[in-house]
Amino acid sequence: MSQLAPSSDRPKLTSVQWLICIIAAIGFAFDIYELLMLPLILRPALQELIGAAPGTELFQTWLGRLFYVPAFVGGIFGLFGGYLTDRLGRRFVLTWSILLYAFSAFFAGFSTNIWMLLVLRCTTFIGVCVEFVAAVAWLAELFPNHNQRERVLGYTQAFSSIGGLLVAVANGLAIEKAASWVAIAIPAGLTGIVGTIAPEHQHEAWRYTLMSGLIPAIPLIVIRPFLPESPVWAQKKASGSLRRPSIAELFAPALRKTTIVTTIMFACSYGAAFGAIQQLPQIVPGLADVKAKAQAAVEKLKLPPDEEAAKKMKIGAQRQVEQKVASEYTKVQEIGGLLGRFLLALLAVRIASRRNLLRVFQGPGLILVPLIFYMFLRVENKTFFELNLESIYLGKLPFTTMSMAVALAGLFTVAQFSFWGNYLPLVYPVHLRGTGESFAANIGGRMFGTSFALVTAEIVSRLPDSVGPAPAKFALTSAAVAFAVYLIGSIACFFLPEPTHTDMAE
Repeated sequence: MSQLAPSSDRPKLTSVQWLICIIAAIGFAFDIYELLMLPLILRPALQELIGAAPGTELFQTWLGRLFYVPAFVGGIFGLFGGYLTDRLGRRFVLTWSILLYAFSAFFAGFSTNIWMLLVLRCTTFIGVCVEFVAAVAWLAELFPNHNQRERVLGYTQAFSSIGGLLVAVANGLAIEKAASWVAIAIPAGLTGIVGTIAPEHQHEAWRYTLMSGLIPAIPLIVIRPFLPESPVWAQKKASGSLRRPSIAELFAPALRKTTIVTTIMFACSYGAAFGAIQQLPQIVPGLADVKAKAQAAVEKLKLPPDEEAAKKMKIGAQRQVEQKVASEYTKVQEIGGLLGRFLLALLAVRIASRRNLLRVFQGPGLILVPLIFYMFLRVENKTFFELNLESIYLGKLPFTTMSMAVALAGLFTVAQFSFWGNYLPLVYPVHLRGTGESFAANIGGRMFGTSFALVTAEIVSRLPDSVGPAPAKFALTSAAVAFAVYLIGSIACFFLPEPTHTDMAE
């Protein structure tokens, strides 16, 4: 089997190609922006909409549902979206998928009950699941030069981690400034249909964070007329040689191994992220230094004589500290993921074997990621320094023992997402490219992979109290889940087919 043969020429990008890269980068950034938003807003959203405290059975049940149900729905409709990408064109599906998730996220900020939030998270997830597949196929076919394609796919996907960093920044900004922003209220004519938002909840940070997902729709509406369709797809469509995509064809002898192995490995990549790394907001409150900060915030309060009112103030102050520190740790983790994506983009044109490229991240991750979560609350979380970036709206970045460990976990795990964007277009033909990518990404990654968030939540809900409080349970379970999915992925890598060509017209 021949290996990838990188070409030596490096043609310069045209103005149109730069425009393509910009819109793809925005799409990738807000793809992950939407996904990583949920762990940040879920805790306060559930406390408001269902009135349940973290760690209770009702809270854990809805925690799992809001992680998994949108992913399941997104996976099913995302597979259909991949089919439509092959039938209707890459640009058309890419545009409408971004608009769908942007407007769904905006209206989710007006949620008056838990079911409304769930439905809008499902439509958001559908848009996100379709966008990734359409964008990857579109970019791969617009850049026929191998080295240029690898770099474009690698660096535009790196903006996914910038999106993760931005959502942490947006959430931190909302937590700090929400009280002074315009109140979020349901228009009078709609209150009989969707209900109302209580006045005391019209300035909740989680609502503003959700609504910020509208941002990518604005440049897309302006830029869309200048975006070209994939020339390879358009040529085949015009000539009548474009074959009809078929899910069954993914399991024909020539593609069966590719489909099965990539689906399993994509699921493992997402399993490590959602089953472990995205549980950080549930674990961080258990750190001794975070508890001390929360207690200090409570002690500074001027409490009213009414016991119930005083209790609410204490809970609110404690919750705000926990949310803010969780946001800070998420920023550090996303910086690690960003470094991982850039590292993969650099290595993609230097390591011919796709298996060996992936193993650069799988091997260390198999050892380090489970160990990091197992030790999370067991070691002293020493603070080395804190980088204050308030002047550029990045808040504070804590450099502690565990925050730097979290950055490493992000580096080795998140880089694998970029790998699949570079790999999948090489192993499926034009008429099946969207469908094949969608099956691996949406059925494997978004549906089964994200279900490990539910697995983690379910295991936590069944652990005895002797294990410790909720953060300790989440840390231990995350370590076990990370080890399991990394081990399965590392074994499956031995069966990963090596691409035999680099021609996007095939």
